[in-house]
Amino acid sequence: MPKSPSNLWTGTFILVCTAQFFGSAQHSLLQPTFPLYITSLGGTPFQVGLVLACFAVTSVVFRPLIGAWADTWSEPGVSMCGLTLLSAAILICFIPVAEAIMLANALRGLGWAAMSAAGYSMLAVSAPPHRRGEASGYYSGVQASGTILLPAVALWLVAAPFGGFPVVFTVAILLAAIGAATSAILMRRLPPKAQSASALPLGPWWREILNVLDREIILASLLSFLSHVNFPALASFIVLYAKEAAINNLGWFFVVSGLTSLVSRPVLGKVSDNIGRGRALIACFVLQFVALVALAFASNLFALIVCGVLYMLGLALSSSTTLAIAMEQAKPERRGRVMGTFSISLPLSNGVGALVCGGLVQWFGFLWMYLAVAGFAVAGLVVTFANRARLNK
Repeated sequence: MPKSPSNLWTGTFILVCTAQFFGSAQHSLLQPTFPLYITSLGGTPFQVGLVLACFAVTSVVFRPLIGAWADTWSEPGVSMCGLTLLSAAILICFIPVAEAIMLANALRGLGWAAMSAAGYSMLAVSAPPHRRGEASGYYSGVQASGTILLPAVALWLVAAPFGGFPVVFTVAILLAAIGAATSAILMRRLPPKAQSASALPLGPWWREILNVLDREIILASLLSFLSHVNFPALASFIVLYAKEAAINNLGWFFVVSGLTSLVSRPVLGKVSDNIGRGRALIACFVLQFVALVALAFASNLFALIVCGVLYMLGLALSSSTTLAIAMEQAKPERRGRVMGTFSISLPLSNGVGALVCGGLVQWFGFLWMYLAVAGFAVAGLVVTFANRARLNK
């Protein structure tokens, strides 16, 4: 019996999520590993920053170009190539010099860009139109699920008597390789792409990047940027804030807020389908504003956890809603490059947010930093209200 067009959990959707899980799991495993590995080789914190920056730069710069490649060839094929590169690049990490790790992470950035751009495009194809918010919630939840346990697993493997950095790198190779095999199965399920004149390259590769910003994706990208740009205030600077305020046992903050994000994304994605994109984004930015203002005055662990839960609920609404908007507004024949462009907003917002938060803390202190970054939520509300008719169309 053929599946109903409203069925979300098709074989294609499950395989797309599975491939993304293994790629994201590798990234979560390596996040705490690379800083420890570089310093164990005698590297400086500046070199650690360079290694991490190599990943971010290649991931952002080449993402639109890779999205265009997905349009003209095959989304699952691009995903398979990206995950294969994620796996193969780790082999370079067995060379115990910092420069080798920089090269490996730069190649991983390319692989991550391919995996992400192709994944977003396949999500748009596999999700029923009236359930795209719910599908986006499950998809982003799968991507975030590895952040709860995989960093702890990496630290355990590094310290274990039978472990060490080579064991972590071996596990990282296997995780991405399983994702690549999953994408290879997807290539057999999805039909070949039909060539369209509007999907063909617009000229040289550099012109392709410059012309990739389709007008229909700007709104979704801007809303995604505004809802994520203050995330470093919770993900990174909360540790320094708790230390200054003498708040102990901060690990519970990350556990509770991480679980909130994971569990709420599918549910709130479905909510955005029912109440409309505009109302969902208004709720997102209101929750973030309240959480950040309250965080500026929080003085104990319970208050921090409450603020973290409120913020993550807002972020979950934003992640699923903005992704659904991008899928709805992207032209099918340019979906790969458009979704590739949309996905740039996440690493870009994290980079900008970290610089803004760091400068504000240094010059004005944590109180004014949290109050100031709450202003991004206000800006998000203004953009949402100005575009309510378009968002709810």
